[in-house]
Amino acid sequence: MSQIKLIVGLGNPGAQYESTRHNAGFWWVDQICAETGSKLNLEAKFFGHAGRLKSSNDEAWLLKPTTFMNASGRAVAALAKFYKIAPESVLVVHDELDLPPGTVKLKKGGGHGGHNGLKDITAQLGTPDFWRLRLGIGHPGDKNAVANFVLHDPSRDEMRAIEENIDQSTTLLPLLLKGEFEAAMLKLHTKN
Repeated sequence: MSQIKLIVGLGNPGAQYESTRHNAGFWWVDQICAETGSKLNLEAKFFGHAGRLKSSNDEAWLLKPTTFMNASGRAVAALAKFYKIAPESVLVVHDELDLPPGTVKLKKGGGHGGHNGLKDITAQLGTPDFWRLRLGIGHPGDKNAVANFVLHDPSRDEMRAIEENIDQSTTLLPLLLKGEFEAAMLKLHTKN
């Protein structure tokens, strides 16, 4: 049974991108750090900010690549190869255009849906069989407007919905670290 050993939050480095929709994965990892007291340090050999997750007895890593989104795989592959972490033990947390703000989904494998971060991670790991936590950011309605959309800040209402998703999904951490994916999905995908 695989357990999550590496959690990667996707985003773009730099102050100008901090509050943009494309950085939803960074926000998730930041919240886990705040909740667990974990610290990330700039690790050149992993092309990102990395650190051990301070949690029960589970050995896991947190990573925020400092490569830009479309080169995220370089960071993921570097850390995964160094610590011999299999793709099925990797969780990538990312913004998802195909889900509205207020929706969050967990899945393993699948396509990249045009997401350049997922595309590069799949290429670098040599497989799409890693876990994804998909944080809904909504879609601008026109595929030509996507690049501009993801690099802009969400509205206040959208941000509130995304923050609720992050709050809701960070509670799944203990289940993910134990490899209890069915239980995590049931909890996440069941509406009260």
